[in-house]
Amino acid sequence: MLLNSDPVGPPRRSTYGVDLRGSLVNPMTDVAFIFPGQGAQFVGMGKEFYETSPQARAVFDQADAVMANGLNDVIFNGPSEKLTSTAYCQPAIFTMSLASLKALETHPVYQQMNPRFAAGLSLGEYSALAAAGNLSLTETLRLVQKRSEYMEEATRKNPGKMAAIIGLDKEKIAAICGQTGAEVANFNSPQQIVITGHAAKVETAAQQCKEAGAKNVIMLDVSGAFHSSLMKVAAEKFAGQLISVDIKEAKMAVVSNVNGRPAKDVEAIRQNLAKQITSPVQWVESMQYIASQGVTHFFEIGPGNVLKGLIRRIDPNLKVHTIAKPSDIEGIAF
Repeated sequence: MLLNSDPVGPPRRSTYGVDLRGSLVNPMTDVAFIFPGQGAQFVGMGKEFYETSPQARAVFDQADAVMANGLNDVIFNGPSEKLTSTAYCQPAIFTMSLASLKALETHPVYQQMNPRFAAGLSLGEYSALAAAGNLSLTETLRLVQKRSEYMEEATRKNPGKMAAIIGLDKEKIAAICGQTGAEVANFNSPQQIVITGHAAKVETAAQQCKEAGAKNVIMLDVSGAFHSSLMKVAAEKFAGQLISVDIKEAKMAVVSNVNGRPAKDVEAIRQNLAKQITSPVQWVESMQYIASQGVTHFFEIGPGNVLKGLIRRIDPNLKVHTIAKPSDIEGIAF
């Protein structure tokens, strides 16, 4: 964390909670900000933030102007079918997540936090990059828009399916995928792994997982085989889009879905964002890495609380706070 060299203004603090002008202050807590992915959206999300936080409202209004498709109206009023469509879903989740973060940053409790890491599940990685300062809001929205567009094109050319496998170890799932030609899309928790690929191959793998002892197999209601080789064309197009994007050095480390580690430089971030479209999401490794660095407080910022449930299964000793409405911020206690 950078220290303000200007002697005028609010007191400066070290991460150990000492006012650099000599006064003792409350100790700061190392935290990680985590952001949800596609599927977390719901009509009306973020409306309380819009109505109560000028900083959150500014995010919503800027995004609405950039998208120029009535984004705010769809977020707040629906209909649900429109909010879940490609043109709205991903920008909506990103916008609500960043607006929630801005509301948190202006609350006094934020002064007790030392944000060391950010991470996001699939789409949520873009929220993490914007939160860390790697990307501006406008650049992130445009990338999210292009990413969803290219993925939708790839889906039309190479339709596929995804399925969540519950209660079967990853070695067995990987072996079944190797035999059937399905692929692993997400390592969400030790108990939940998502497979992806050609519809017939996913269906065969899902059946074999049931026979191998999976507690449950859920066919997901998605339009394509995301995080699979069927997205290769989308990844190639998106890599070209990323060449001209201005990616800045971050104020906190963003842990990549691709390898569960922070990227060292902006070129690595660029490469990881392209790879992410076809690579499995290493969410378990990402959370374990952050925890290994001494962070025990995680803040799920944006709609829903799916990530909280996943982290509880990864490490029940970690503390996860959800920030989806103003009262969630008021209830934070370390």
